[in-house]
Amino acid sequence: MRLGVVSTPGVAYLTKAMDASAGIMISASHNPVEDNGIKFFGSDGFKLSDEVEETIETLLAKDKDDLPRPIGGDLGVSSDYFEGGQKYLQFLKQTIQEEDFSTFKIALDCAHGSTSALAPHLFADLEADIVTIGTSPNGKNINAGVGSTHPEALSALVVEKAADVGLAFDGDGDRLIAVDELGNIIDGDKIMYICATYLKSKGHLTKDTLVTTVMSNLGLYKALQTQQIETKQTKVGDRYVMEEMRDGGYVLGGEQSGHIIFLEHSTTGDGMLTALQLVNIMKVTGKKLSELATGVKTYPQKLVNIKVADKFHVTENPEVAAVIKDVETDMAGDGRVLVRPSGTESLIRVMAEAPTEEACDAYVERIAQKLLKRSAERFNNTNTDQAVVRVGPVKTDLKMRCARGKRVTEATIQHRKDTSPSHRVGD
Repeated sequence: MRLGVVSTPGVAYLTKAMDASAGIMISASHNPVEDNGIKFFGSDGFKLSDEVEETIETLLAKDKDDLPRPIGGDLGVSSDYFEGGQKYLQFLKQTIQEEDFSTFKIALDCAHGSTSALAPHLFADLEADIVTIGTSPNGKNINAGVGSTHPEALSALVVEKAADVGLAFDGDGDRLIAVDELGNIIDGDKIMYICATYLKSKGHLTKDTLVTTVMSNLGLYKALQTQQIETKQTKVGDRYVMEEMRDGGYVLGGEQSGHIIFLEHSTTGDGMLTALQLVNIMKVTGKKLSELATGVKTYPQKLVNIKVADKFHVTENPEVAAVIKDVETDMAGDGRVLVRPSGTESLIRVMAEAPTEEACDAYVERIAQKLLKRSAERFNNTNTDQAVVRVGPVKTDLKMRCARGKRVTEATIQHRKDTSPSHRVGD
């Protein structure tokens, strides 16, 4: 069943709604076009488990292909179901109380991706006055300077057009970053805060608990505490948020990146669903987005990536553990530090949050220098050809943002002769 161009959550919904055996989405997601990949969904609309995906990868990597290969009529049949996108939009509209957004002027950024032909129709059907950018996909420009990973363009549009709210999706439509009427970027943490407090006020936030990843900002946790909302933290990745939500029976969870899950409505993160909930809350409460988000005071946050020869043994070192403990002691509860190995690269990620940018820099520097020293010592004691780690200049990817209320700066501490680009956050 070919759906044409629809969003990833649209595929998830239709897989379950149409009783399909599986769903497959081909997209670069929030990345550039060269990072095109595949997302799989089971017949229940949920992403496949890590174990199932590993089994598939193992079968694909085998030297001998001994999988059954049907031929002729046994291949099955294919059909077009391009009206599936409209079926999905009808489902989305049924998730909100207010189906009249005629009082709102909404700026949409569809990242030249899969929501380009969906989101404008959705909000037009709800009578909103809309202006758009990023709605001209050509197969190569997905996420190019627009969308949830580049919300600055939408911020400028909101101010220029005096819009009430801006809504930026990523290329495959499973993320949302918003912009308030003043042009301020409202990230996933603030969106989760708004939705969690609203659901709690209506008695719909199960166990008064929100599920987040460890990368959510300390400011979110402090804001939730004032509202008597508990949190459950998971590893980075929406699949881990979903696992915790299903295991604990929670209805709301997500990531700072804008990947937010409303489990009562959807089996995956859904940017357009989140956008509808957010505008619906604005309509029901009569508040501007800036007012709704004011409870979260975002702490300055800095993330540094350090290339190492052995990402596991470095973090296990007692001296590294000691400096981390010292930093946490100095923070005295008014800050947070996270040191973890990358899931896919030979990197250690060091993240710190503190009341000031200067404090962030100092905390990260102390831990980074110790990690570099221990990694270099370990490398010098081995006869391996892996990458050497030495103290070098910090190269910052200026496309990432730092400081209060902005995206995390990502820096890579590298050998002086290394000219490779900074790595993206995400694994």
